[in-house]
Amino acid sequence: MIYELRNYTMRPGGRDTLIELFEREFIEGQEAAGIGVVGHFRDLDDPNMYPWIRKFPDMEARRAALTAFYGGPIWKANRDAANATMIDSGNVLLLRPVPASSADVPRGSSLDPFSGTVRPPVGATVVPESLYVAMIYHVEDGFAEFFAREAVPVLSEAGVPPVACFETETAENTFPALPVRTGEQVFVWFARFDRPSDERDVALPGLESRLTSPPQRLRLAPTARSALR
Repeated sequence: MIYELRNYTMRPGGRDTLIELFEREFIEGQEAAGIGVVGHFRDLDDPNMYPWIRKFPDMEARRAALTAFYGGPIWKANRDAANATMIDSGNVLLLRPVPASSADVPRGSSLDPFSGTVRPPVGATVVPESLYVAMIYHVEDGFAEFFAREAVPVLSEAGVPPVACFETETAENTFPALPVRTGEQVFVWFARFDRPSDERDVALPGLESRLTSPPQRLRLAPTARSALR
């Protein structure tokens, strides 16, 4: 699987406008083109950031699906309204899933950590109480093995097991009309809490020496129609 973690910089007050448009027009339209819309969120620490996640079976499927959607009638009818809410849409990490441990992936199976989610229907307004935290690390080769070996047991013991882990997908961008971040190697993991008050940080021994820059923490509150809840 190929994932995109997209984090848009919004014009003041534009985020809720885009969320309403996204939930009404862009979810089913993308999925009809072959794009898996995984989750979309309010960043609790910045009202002008809109993070969301989508996925594709592989890079060629990504090219075909993005070509179909962005060349299709739904995007053409709504792109001006969507673009008017944003300052920048180029903060995009192209990622591939990695297992938190070797036990997570049976032999011969594919890895899709956010499969099986169920989204509320069009018109849903109830916002989940849950919180997702995404930790973004800039790393060097071999970090995924270190994280699975050293960090995951500590996190699990503390009651914060990763629900998904990803690393940079290094393949060439197959849809250059939408840029992605290049020239950096990242590792991203997600934790889920039933409510924001349950959030806690866990010190990970040996982590700092493995990072090439300070980590980034995103505190993500699912929107009403997010499939991640």
